[in-house]
Amino acid sequence: RRKKEINNMQKKTENIKRRKLRNRFKVKKASVGVPRLSVFRSARHIFGQIIDDAVGKTLVQASTLEQDLRKKTGGNIEAAQIVGKLLAQRAKDLGIKKVVFDRGSYLFHGRVKALATSARAEGLIF
Repeated sequence: RRKKEINNMQKKTENIKRRKLRNRFKVKKASVGVPRLSVFRSARHIFGQIIDDAVGKTLVQASTLEQDLRKKTGGNIEAAQIVGKLLAQRAKDLGIKKVVFDRGSYLFHGRVKALATSARAEGLIF
């Protein structure tokens, strides 16, 4: 029984890695010369950053760890919407209008979707 549990866990982590690599390949293919909006979510927080892969630099970032958001929000959908809105506003200030969305190994659902839709509503194109 223990061996079966370990096998299932290994299969699950392999599936996550495979999904991440598959998504990353599609993003790299589509993002030639276009910055990438990368999302990371933990159990308590959500992070978004716009990265220029040609240079390897983060251009803009926003997360629920910032002083303004830390006291108000946690890692829920409302927090993701606020982070997406903030990220899009900061990108606009730098003149970034078009990005490629990189959801990593996460499904486009829940907090990841909320961040993406709020960033789109603020004017980011992807």
